Amino acid sequence: MPASSFNTRTALFLAALCHQTYVQFDSPEGSFIVPCGYRHVLSFTAEAFHNTTETFGFLLESEHQIIIAFRGSATPNDWVSNGIARQISDGGKAGAGSGSASHQGFTRMYASASEQIRTALLSLSPDKELMITGHSLGGALATLCATDTALRPPRRKPVVYTFASPRVGNPEFARLFNRSAASSIRIVNPNDVVPHVPPLVYRSPATKELYYYLHVRGRSNLPFEGGSVSANHALTNYYTALASLDPACASELQSANPGLCPVVTETATA
Repeated sequence: MPASSFNTRTALFLAALCHQTYVQFDSPEGSFIVPCGYRHVLSFTAEAFHNTTETFGFLLESEHQIIIAFRGSATPNDWVSNGIARQISDGGKAGAGSGSASHQGFTRMYASASEQIRTALLSLSPDKELMITGHSLGGALATLCATDTALRPPRRKPVVYTFASPRVGNPEFARLFNRSAASSIRIVNPNDVVPHVPPLVYRSPATKELYYYLHVRGRSNLPFEGGSVSANHALTNYYTALASLDPACASELQSANPGLCPVVTETATA
């Protein structure tokens, strides 16, 4: 875990909240476990491929902190959006003129949720720490959100923790993010294929145009072998590997918030 600001307790807590974004999506009522000391401010939606509106996460607030959590892929339309890897400029209305460009599918999805999130943030205290998190596609959306919230009013520099995030944009976008985030922890299982896509150089099958991708800063390796492509990417296994780093902390988190955390598996150990 080379990233200097990595904190196991924080990573476990935010991974548990990422788990709750999937619980929220799977619930017909959109319900999920809100941790002790926090209140639910907003559940937000985003548009996937074919303008399909889906619940994509939530915003929570405590006495000193605001947390935005984004869900990863859960539907076929999400996966189609993941595959639209051409780049567009300033889709999130941030960084105009910087040369920044980002993944079209991710960017349009985030843009469809951005005003909901921004309106909620404007209603909350600017003095509270802002944390943004997400798993997989949710990590990409969290990365876009971090840049957006730093560059547009109310201009908050967030702490960002992502899990298994793909690459999001070109080198100019990565530099823009690196200036925008107060700190960035990008947790990666080296055996997970998703953080390796899109490739550093992507050629559009339709236009043959080349697009260049670069990860944002803050990589923290969390190696585990789940036994399959899907298991190496599963959030439950990321959480299990994190829990093995500090079992007492994981137990304390679960005891204080029954149902908040994913069920620890036996296959993923850091």
